[in-house]
Amino acid sequence: MNETVMKLSSDGRIVQIDNVYWSYYIDVDRARSLEDHKSGKWMHFFNDISFAAAICRKAVLEGTVAACKHTSASVTNDGCGVICFYLNADDLEAHHRTLTFMLKNDLIRRTKAGKLYNIGFKLDDQTRAGEYGSMFNAKIKLEDFVDLETGEFL
Repeated sequence: MNETVMKLSSDGRIVQIDNVYWSYYIDVDRARSLEDHKSGKWMHFFNDISFAAAICRKAVLEGTVAACKHTSASVTNDGCGVICFYLNADDLEAHHRTLTFMLKNDLIRRTKAGKLYNIGFKLDDQTRAGEYGSMFNAKIKLEDFVDLETGEFL
């Protein structure tokens, strides 16, 4: 697969890797802590590829996550896609850090009544098993960390 790599930090520790399907943003040192059967993602569905690139870059450069990705511009004709913020399922500090970032950057939608949608954390094992749509059952949800009415952490 043809990939391009661009350094995002002067020391080369943080990189952007683009291929036909995804644009990855990775803190190479910290990403080593992501474990195959513990890692997963909080997701945000976007409709502006420029916004997705900027928010992924920001999340990794600020140290919110060790890795994230968004749908590649070559895949999305209408600018829509998904951002995935990666962390280990058992890392409560990383969940708090990531959800704080998502809330501050308005990445979690609200219902018409103003309540936060109870989004789910998806394990990579669930993705590999083909759990999508109604087949996906989140074991970790936003309500485990945040009051959906107020947006405040529990």
